[in-house]
Formats: sequence, C-alpha cells, structure tokens
Amino acid sequence: AASAGVLSSCAPPSPEAGPALTAAESKSIGDSIRTLVTAAYNLTASDVPAGMLSIYPPEGRVVSATAGRVTTTRDLVGIAVRSFWDGVGQFMIRPTWTWDAIEVDVISRDAAVMTAQYTVPHWTDRGAPHVIGGVWTAVWQRRGGRWEVTNEHLSDMPRASAEALEATMPSIAPTARP
Repeated sequence: AASAGVLSSCAPPSPEAGPALTAAESKSIGDSIRTLVTAAYNLTASDVPAGMLSIYPPEGRVVSATAGRVTTTRDLVGIAVRSFWDGVGQFMIRPTWTWDAIEVDVISRDAAVMTAQYTVPHWTDRGAPHVIGGVWTAVWQRRGGRWEVTNEHLSDMPRASAEALEATMPSIAPTARP
C-alpha cells in the first residue's frame, strides 16, 4: 500500500489539475522565490528578524528541522530566528549573506521546493574572521497569492569548511559594531 502511494505521487498530473506548467511559468515561479529569499535575508534591513520571518505564514503550522530538533509552529520558528539574531546576528561585524546556489524545483503553480547553499562571512568584535553557513531545503506553497515556507530543513556548514573560508579573510582591528 505504501508503494502505491509513492507511485501515485510520481504520476503525471491528472486532467483536473489543469494544464501543465510552461517553462516560462516555472522560471517565473523560481525567480519569485529567489527574490523573496534574497530580500528576506537582507542584513542591512532595519528589522532583520522581521525580514527573515516574512517568508513564513503569519501563523499556524510550519515544520522546521534544524540543529537536531524539529518544531511545528510558526511561533517556534519566530523564537529560533529572534534567538539567532539576538545571540549572534546582531553582533556580526560587516556581515554579507551570500547565496552560493538557490535551486528551485517547481512542482505546480502553487508548490515548489528550494534547496539553497549560503555563507555569511563576517568578523567578530575582536576582529577575527568568522563564517557561518549551510544548506537549506524548503517547501514553498502559494496561499492566497503569497508564497510561504511551510516545511524546511537546515544543515549547518561543517566547522572545518568554515575555518577554511576564514583562513582566506584578513583580520580587522577590534571594534564595536558600527
């Protein structure tokens, strides 16, 4: 029975689902999601956590797996985002959020899966180079004309990879956050 469910999920869309997506429609949806993601992670915004949370539904169920934990509500995603920003993000000196790849597979006019690789090179208040990063896979659904992340999994960059990137960055003078 389980294999029948998997096979049916791989079947072509039924005629009731409407006409198949055109290449132009798929490209447009992918471009829209890429634009939403890059705007949400603008570290120069006046309210960075609000930007990061702008891609999730305003309330309700959001399944998120990160740091070995699974949460299932938008409120808990909000707590995690604000905790990151309050504990780490706001103290980064000259951070640059870099998207190394944003791959979007469009499933339908109202669903897509994105896998993105990112790095955030920055300096600590002691002037030491530091890099965080990882890979993020997210299921996007269009609800009421708005694209929202409903499920996600984040995997941190291995520390050895971050250290290799840090070795290519110059040190800067210790400073308070500008």
